[in-house]
Amino acid sequence: MDIKKSINKKQYQKYVKEKMPKSKLLKECALAYFFGGIICMIGQGVYDLGNYFFNFSKDEASSFTAIVMIFLGSFLTGLGVYDIIGKHAGAGSIVPITGFANSIVSSAMDFKREGLVMGIGAKLFSVAGPVLVYGITSAVIVGVIYFFAK
Repeated sequence: MDIKKSINKKQYQKYVKEKMPKSKLLKECALAYFFGGIICMIGQGVYDLGNYFFNFSKDEASSFTAIVMIFLGSFLTGLGVYDIIGKHAGAGSIVPITGFANSIVSSAMDFKREGLVMGIGAKLFSVAGPVLVYGITSAVIVGVIYFFAK
């Protein structure tokens, strides 16, 4: 009986090895690097725009970049575009700050049928926590007020 079990195990191992999809690790790493680099280049462009066009200081340009990139990640998630990017980019789309925005918004979007307040709003609180939602929202509001007041 042990011989039958060992033969079956060997045959099964061979069968599994044949059916298992081949690793595409190198391709996936290259795509993640490429798309992550593109997202970072866009972020650098936003920083430069704030620094040179709006004459922001380094700190102001950094805050401006974070706000714009979070907005872009959230907006593209709402449109369903960020999911398409994520299919091709893999980890390259989740590592930058846009991936953070995507993770919050995509989980909240699953509950949009329940309404803006009880669906999306409530899910934002349960996923990201009140500190993140209030912190990001108040930072955007204060930033916009500061921008126009200055």
